Amino acid sequence: MDLIAFAPSVDLPRAVDFYGSVLRLQHVETTPFAAVFRVGAVMLRVTKVEALTPQPFTILGWSVPDIRATIADFASRGVEFTRYDGMPQDSLGVWTTPGGDQIAWFRDPDGNTLSLTQFV
Repeated sequence: MDLIAFAPSVDLPRAVDFYGSVLRLQHVETTPFAAVFRVGAVMLRVTKVEALTPQPFTILGWSVPDIRATIADFASRGVEFTRYDGMPQDSLGVWTTPGGDQIAWFRDPDGNTLSLTQFV
């Protein structure tokens, strides 16, 4: 079986620009119902919805080998990283878990929370 991930969007052209141009995911196609991307072996379907209330938790995340380089790359294309009150994050917005993993969060144009993780 292969995993298919889903994310909601009220504006597919805007989602195609963000996921394709900003995050540089491979855009496969856009239909009236979804924008489809390939992320390695995983299919990501950004599904058209009429209304959206973003959830307060991460809906999609990526494991990256160098979180600081990825943050710099994404920030150069306009991605803003999220800071959370009471959470000790460094100047780039990275939180280090007790086990040493590093995580940073950002939002897509619909307000969905996405993350980057560099595992130890």
